[in-house]
Amino acid sequence: MPEAGIKRENTVIISGIGCSSRFPYYVDSYGMHSIHGRAPAIATGVATARPDLGVWVVTGDGDALSIGGNHLIHALRRNVNFTILLFNNRIYGLTKGQYSPTSELGKITKSTPMGSLDNPFNPLSLALGAEATFVARTIDSDRKHLTAMLKAAADHRGASFIEIYQNCPIFNDDAFSAVKEKDSKAEAIIPLTHGEPILFGVDNRLGVVRDRQTGEVMVAEVAEVGLENVLVHDEHNPDPTYAFALSRLTTPGVLERAPIGIFRSVGAPVYDDLARDQVAEAQQKPHDSDALQQLISGKDTWTVA
Repeated sequence: MPEAGIKRENTVIISGIGCSSRFPYYVDSYGMHSIHGRAPAIATGVATARPDLGVWVVTGDGDALSIGGNHLIHALRRNVNFTILLFNNRIYGLTKGQYSPTSELGKITKSTPMGSLDNPFNPLSLALGAEATFVARTIDSDRKHLTAMLKAAADHRGASFIEIYQNCPIFNDDAFSAVKEKDSKAEAIIPLTHGEPILFGVDNRLGVVRDRQTGEVMVAEVAEVGLENVLVHDEHNPDPTYAFALSRLTTPGVLERAPIGIFRSVGAPVYDDLARDQVAEAQQKPHDSDALQQLISGKDTWTVA
C-alpha cells in the first residue's frame, strides 16, 4: 500500500466473519469487522458516500460464498469501486473445520464424516458469471505475484476481485500443495500474462489451446499442436466467456492444476460514480415542499374500516 501511494488515513478495510475477517485489526488504518457475509453491502455504502477513500473488502470462502453469496455477486454486477480479497482455504477454519462452499466433492470433515455431497464453487467462475470487471487469482506464499495482483487491483477503477489460495495448516493443511511445492508447481500453475502465450510445465512443454470445432479451451502438448496455436492471453477481452473458459481449467476436486494471474481487466461504468451523479442531478431540479407529504398520503394509500 505505501508503494502504491495509498495513504492509511484514506484506507478503509471492511470484513465479514471468519479467520479472514480479523484482517482489519492487522492494518493500521480505518476499518470495520462487520457481520457475516454482508461486508460487500456495507462497503458499497462507504464507497458511495466517500469517493475519497480506498475501500477494501476482506472475506473468506465461507463468508463470501455461503451466507454472503448474494451480496458478493451483486456488488460485482454493479461494479462498485472497491477491491474484494477472498482468502480461500477450502474449509471453515473459525468454526473448527467444517466443509465450505469450495471444499472438494467427497471432502471428509467434522460436518461431513462420510464425505461432502456438494459440488464446490469455482470463485473465479462465479465472479466472471457476474461480469466482474477485474478478476484475478494468486497464492499467499508467492509474495512477488501477490503484490503485483494487489497493485493491479488497487489501480483498477471499479470492482476488483482477487481469489487468494491460502493454506490453513490447522484444519486443511496442504490443500494447495500442488501449486506451492517446488517439485510440482511447474506442472500445476498455468501463469497468465497479458500479451504472452499461455505456456507452462517443465521447459514450457504444455500450452493452452482452443478446439476449433467445439470452442473448448484445453491443455495440450506444445510439440503436438505447435506454438502458433497456443492462445495469447488477453486480459482486456471485453467478452467474459474467454476468461470464464480459462477459469474452468482449475481442477474441481483435489487441486492439481490452476491458472494464476489476471483473468479479466476491462473498463465499465462504476456504480458509486453513477449514484453520486444521480443524486447531484436530483438536487439541481426544482424542489416541491409538498412532495413528501403527497408521497406519504397519495393515491396509493387506503383506509381499512
